[in-house]
Amino acid sequence: MILMPKEKTSYRILIVDDDAFLLDMYSLKFSQKGFQVTTSPGTLDALDKLRGGYVPDILLIDLVMPAMDGFAFLEQLQKDELARQAMVIVLSNLGQEEDILRAKKLGAADYIIKASATPSEVVDRVLKEINKRKGS
Repeated sequence: MILMPKEKTSYRILIVDDDAFLLDMYSLKFSQKGFQVTTSPGTLDALDKLRGGYVPDILLIDLVMPAMDGFAFLEQLQKDELARQAMVIVLSNLGQEEDILRAKKLGAADYIIKASATPSEVVDRVLKEINKRKGS
């Protein structure tokens, strides 16, 4: 089990996915680990929250979504200079190497393929990235 870093006991995470079931499931899993969870059912809603002043520590985003896909969302984040300090982690079923490379080029710290990871493993991967960033 990966423990939360000692410097900060609670992290703000924004989970962006158009699947309501997955949003609820991941919200519960991250809440159980002490995260302050905010969810968005799509990238446009997430942009509204960020433009409205919400500042997450972590962005967990899906790539395949209506209206604006995750790649366009990441490009918009950079263009608008939103959530610049947030760690971006992609959680998607797109598993092609070019998708992974594109997401990382757009600032993703990690890329998790949904079908290959349980919700608990996703939480552990996020915690691992937090610890890596903090040098723990």
